[in-house]
Amino acid sequence: MPKLRHTPDGDYLPGLGRAWLMPLYDPLSRLLGAGRLHRRLLDAAGVEPGARVLEIGCGTGNLSAALVRRTPAVKVVGIDPDRAALARARRKVPDGEFRHAWAADLPLPDGAVDVVLSSLMLHHLDDPVAGLREVARVLAPGGRLHIVDFHLDPALLTAAGLTAVTETGQGRLYGRLPYRLLSATRP
Repeated sequence: MPKLRHTPDGDYLPGLGRAWLMPLYDPLSRLLGAGRLHRRLLDAAGVEPGARVLEIGCGTGNLSAALVRRTPAVKVVGIDPDRAALARARRKVPDGEFRHAWAADLPLPDGAVDVVLSSLMLHHLDDPVAGLREVARVLAPGGRLHIVDFHLDPALLTAAGLTAVTETGQGRLYGRLPYRLLSATRP
């Protein structure tokens, strides 16, 4: 059974549900097809060179690393509550900026980023709309959110003040878990 980590800053669920499993996170992610899911998300996002990109729930930085390989001229900021995962992300993307933070309290000013990416993180939040409101706050006007997750409902994005919610794909992870890719715009 996954176990929440309790820290002075707040609670979170470590990758694979247990902190001691962190060394297995990347190999297991590759084995289970996370790279293919990240490619689909990045295809949908179409991030342009020079874009300021935030990845919420960046974990060990696999999505950020894939983005930088695809579009080297982007500025990437990743946030995650797991310090051990962030240490791995910093090694994978040395030019990125990785911060210890929660989605519902992003350490960025209003309108600071052009694109927000999120992969399989939203379903972990107790209040996903609060996290999405923060996403809307840090997006520049006209900025885009691109997200992939399980049980993803467009109503969550509209409740957070995002518009032009569009499904950009769907599929099954591990052959059986349904996921959706959605995009939305900050007005």
